[in-house]
Amino acid sequence: MSISNQKILIVGGGSGMGLALARRCVEAGATVTIAGRGERRLQQAREALGNPTNLDVSVVDIAREDQVADLFARIGGLDHIVSTAADIQGAYRLLPELDLKAAQRVVESKVYGPLLLAKHGAPRLAGAGSMSFVSGIAAYRPAARGSVVAAINAALEGLVRALAVELAPIRVNAVSPGWVDTEIWAQVAGDRKAETLAAMAERLPVGRVGRPDDIADAIVFLIGNGFTTGTTLHVEGGHRLV
Repeated sequence: MSISNQKILIVGGGSGMGLALARRCVEAGATVTIAGRGERRLQQAREALGNPTNLDVSVVDIAREDQVADLFARIGGLDHIVSTAADIQGAYRLLPELDLKAAQRVVESKVYGPLLLAKHGAPRLAGAGSMSFVSGIAAYRPAARGSVVAAINAALEGLVRALAVELAPIRVNAVSPGWVDTEIWAQVAGDRKAETLAAMAERLPVGRVGRPDDIADAIVFLIGNGFTTGTTLHVEGGHRLV
């Protein structure tokens, strides 16, 4: 399936994997809306993509049901919905240091948000449409300080399977990235970001960590493959093997 002339919503499209995906979709001739909480970041992303005529921006907090409903009322009909959004600030902590509010923000961005996108977005999707969400390697290779993110990624994958059944024939899938070099690592590793990613690159069978374009490629596959649903596609450089 070509994504040319398809209408695609990308929540989290202002940076990282979402921005890489937006670039791919815009260049392929799709009509794209990138959405997120920060208007300034969205406008910067639009400028970074060259202000194309087939790209729009929309400010939304996907943890707020009223805002999600308003978003779809503005956009109208769609072919595909993608969310790469993840608010993990303060969530990578050992249990004695963990603030429950930080954990709740991760739940809102990676579970409640996708649930609300499905609730209000499914009626707007074409019959051959799809939804794609992003979980992560932490669900399979948890580490100290990562209990919250591990649990929530696993929960998202369970949600994806259930939505694939309930919303059929709309297809619902997840991509599970490994370690990807995005700005989110500044929150996880701070000043040790480069050192931390380099150490992981040495462990992985592919010899490097991921790039945003690696994940964008995977999502484009899920958007275009009409025989894939209820699936978690692992794009992690062999991380589950080491």
